[in-house]
Amino acid sequence: MNAITTYCTAVVLACASLTASAQDAALSPQYATCMDQSGGVTVGMIDCTTAETSRQDARLNRAYKTAMAAQSPERRKQLQTAQRAWIKFRDANCDFYNDPDGGSMARVSANQCMLTSTANRAQEIEKFSLE
Repeated sequence: MNAITTYCTAVVLACASLTASAQDAALSPQYATCMDQSGGVTVGMIDCTTAETSRQDARLNRAYKTAMAAQSPERRKQLQTAQRAWIKFRDANCDFYNDPDGGSMARVSANQCMLTSTANRAQEIEKFSLE
């Protein structure tokens, strides 16, 4: 297998993984459309992921505020502590994906980590306000 074939295979697998992640984490329809239109071009994929991460971060912030308002003072402190620890973990974990020797796919993977982690956390926090 030559380098171009290997790279194209990696891009196709990354796109398939992104689509599955999008369905699992309730990502926006805009993201799926953007990724389809990116044609597997790294810069386009990163732009799509960055825009969706901003949407999911706003979703997470709304969910967090709603969940905090629904908790007792003691539970609010617990949630705040958990959220701060989660942010530190997410940032460190996703930064690890951005391997300086990993080429452009490492950056895509790091951005995808940030997106799916944020979207999954938003989904998790949304459940706390329903309790």
